[in-house]
Amino acid sequence: MSQHVYQRGHNRVSIFASDCDYRRFLALARSSMVDAGVDVHAFSLMRNHCHFVATPQTPSSLSDAMQHLLSEYTKYFNRRYSRSGTLWNGRYRSKTIDDERYWLNCVRYVEANPVEAKIVETPESYEWTSYRVHAAGEVSDWLVPHHLYLRLGKTPDERQMAYRALWDRDPVPDWWAF
Repeated sequence: MSQHVYQRGHNRVSIFASDCDYRRFLALARSSMVDAGVDVHAFSLMRNHCHFVATPQTPSSLSDAMQHLLSEYTKYFNRRYSRSGTLWNGRYRSKTIDDERYWLNCVRYVEANPVEAKIVETPESYEWTSYRVHAAGEVSDWLVPHHLYLRLGKTPDERQMAYRALWDRDPVPDWWAF
């Protein structure tokens, strides 16, 4: 089952200070998740927190991946900014996504974070989410399309159009359930 995974900076401190930090975090996320056997379907990186929608392949996959990701990123961040100590507000949190409509709403919630925070006006304007992969076909070499996303249409264009249409509805309507 998929999980909504999220983590905040300690005391809501910024965990990203530059584009280089976002890129480093994503590279570490990719290697940590792939190596541990976690399929990542969606993500959003915000100034002081991050979200993933992911499906672990084994019971320990997610915890192994997150432990590696968060510890390696903390080492990088502390070296880069001459600091020490924890970067994170405790252990990451996750919530099981046990309903198909909830899965779609959760992905939309994750990718809408920068719009809701009023950082950007439209989701495609924010570089650090998976929105453009789902809605515009931007290539990703590590995100794994979830079967519910694939069921949105027979072709990539159909799926992208259907996904964009989801954003015009609040919440995902009953007819969208599979």
